[in-house]
Amino acid sequence: MQYLSTRGQSEAHSFTEAVMTGLAEDGGLLLPRAIPRVDRATFESWQTLSYAELAFEVMSRFIDNIPASDLKSLLKKSYDSFDHEEVVHHVHLKNLHVLELFHGPTLAFKDVALQFLGNLFEYLLAKNDDYLNIIGATSGDTGSAAIHGVKGRERINIFILHPHKRVSDVQEKQMTTVADTNVFNIAVNGTFDNVQAVVKTIFSDLEFKTSHKLGAINSINWARILAQVVYYVYSCLHVADHEKHSAVAFSVPTGNFGDIFAGYIAKKMLPEGSISKLVLATNANDILARFVNEGDYSLGEVVATSSPSMDIQAASNFERYLYYLMDCETDLVREAMLKFRVDGKLYLQDYLARIKRDFVASAVSEEEVQETISKYHKEHHYILDPHTAVGVKAAEQHCDQGVPMVCLATAHPAKFGAAVEQAIGRLPDLPPALAGLEGRTSRCEVMESNIEDIMAYIDTHGINKP
Repeated sequence: MQYLSTRGQSEAHSFTEAVMTGLAEDGGLLLPRAIPRVDRATFESWQTLSYAELAFEVMSRFIDNIPASDLKSLLKKSYDSFDHEEVVHHVHLKNLHVLELFHGPTLAFKDVALQFLGNLFEYLLAKNDDYLNIIGATSGDTGSAAIHGVKGRERINIFILHPHKRVSDVQEKQMTTVADTNVFNIAVNGTFDNVQAVVKTIFSDLEFKTSHKLGAINSINWARILAQVVYYVYSCLHVADHEKHSAVAFSVPTGNFGDIFAGYIAKKMLPEGSISKLVLATNANDILARFVNEGDYSLGEVVATSSPSMDIQAASNFERYLYYLMDCETDLVREAMLKFRVDGKLYLQDYLARIKRDFVASAVSEEEVQETISKYHKEHHYILDPHTAVGVKAAEQHCDQGVPMVCLATAHPAKFGAAVEQAIGRLPDLPPALAGLEGRTSRCEVMESNIEDIMAYIDTHGINKP
């Protein structure tokens, strides 16, 4: 399987090359040359597989240069770190199915991909006697999941940038209290969009990227998206069986477009009609909802909300969808992304009919988030975190009679205790993984969003073998 850039000016990569390079040399994002299709008989034969077995069946269709036995071992090792035997778990709440994706080490959906990616990096580096300096931007959960995926690994140093004081206290502690010497946290004064722009600019400096052996752990890395495709397939199999219905709809709280893009890939991969609808749910930072509903992809001011992982304007995975929307015409994608970089806006009304065939969307207010958390606690004795509440509220607005609706639960509610307490009058129970965080010592460098200073910090603290 070859991987091509959305901008069409880079050489084709193998899967392992795509994993190690992250961002394409021309600044584009990497995608498989073709999306493999799964026929109905094959799909139904997966019903009895464990999560790790299903992950192999899905991911091996995109990976042709890792031996099957090695890939199976990597997947088993990755999912053995989860505290639920199913890895991901469905909770059935009357007309809604909640897919809990937070049973990994950092209690966030990012663990599903990042435990695998950490093991994959280690495997490839050992095989090639190489090393890697990982650079990542986080709006909250990616950082801690990435750190826990690679902490203590000998051939890897990791630098995680987050917007200073714009993540939850728990999220910050999960990142900054990791004591391993290969972990470096940088708090950047600014918004997540500022942080993400710094990371993309660093990766665009090809000389620095090559000389410092930089690797990407954000969802610009295709392996992240691929690992997330698996839980859509898993959910389709299990909810369709539970409901005796062939089609399933999904509601996805998203800020960076990565999680719902994985659903889009799953929809293109699976038999026709397996995924009936993808509901894109945003908070007050509604650029993606405006894109789906109006064809307007234009930057606004980032608003701080109780769902900080979605406090994003420029979505890092949007370009991947744009590539398919523009019929894989890389010249059009390249022109559009240049225009967006200059003007901060794209008007895509000419594509609106097609966009609306792929997604429906809602933006959810802070008041609605609080009401939704309160409602589900009262009616179902179930506690939603604010991000999941965004998805649940959007799901309620787009349910079709008789079609099962799955809402992705992206984080454990205890990670956002203050918002939950405001809604239900008490803090959620603290799971063992979060116990004692408050008293641990933090290590973090606070910096301005000055690219030269951050590159100098990476140069000083990165692995730099001759």
